[in-house]
Parts: sequence; C-alpha cells; structure tokens
Amino acid sequence: MERVQKLFLVIAVLLAVISSNRLLQLSNAQTICNMPVAGLMACKPAVTPPNPAAPTSDCCSALSHADIRCLCSYKNSKLLPSLGIDPNLAIQLPAKCKLPHPANC
Repeated sequence: MERVQKLFLVIAVLLAVISSNRLLQLSNAQTICNMPVAGLMACKPAVTPPNPAAPTSDCCSALSHADIRCLCSYKNSKLLPSLGIDPNLAIQLPAKCKLPHPANC
C-alpha cells in the first residue's frame, strides 16, 4: 500500500510540474495591445513609483512592436494604478525609448 501512495505522489508532482510549465507558456503567449506579457513586465520598473528605473532595452524593444494608440487607451483606466503602475510614467515611456508618440495620447 505504501508503494501505491509513493507512486501516486510522484505522479501528482509530475502533473503539477507539467501543468505549471504549460500555464507559464500560455501566460507568455498572451499579449496586450500587441505587447507580450514579458514585455509589459520588462517595462514595469520604469512605470512604478516612487523611484522608477530607466526603461531597459527589453522594455523598449517590446514597446517598439506594441500598438501605442491601444496602450494609450488605458491611460485613464483604474486598472493601471491597481497594478502599481503610474499612468503618467507610462505615457513617458515612448519618448524615453525614443519611439514615436501619438499626439492624442
């Protein structure tokens, strides 16, 4: 009986590892405004007060492929502050990355 329990435990651990790996792959495949979640996370230190970091090359690269007008639509959203993101800092990212910035953003 003890062997069966150990076997069950090993199978449960393997399934958990496989599941978590699959969830990680799915989350990395998600995009917002054509910007992958990994790119958004790369930019988070640059838009988090009180002492934002300079945007990294990974952040700027991800932002260069993003739909900036789409991202601008989130500037008045309550979602950003709830995630610890300062919308005013977020609006400054394209300029800091030397990217074109939509006039109406």
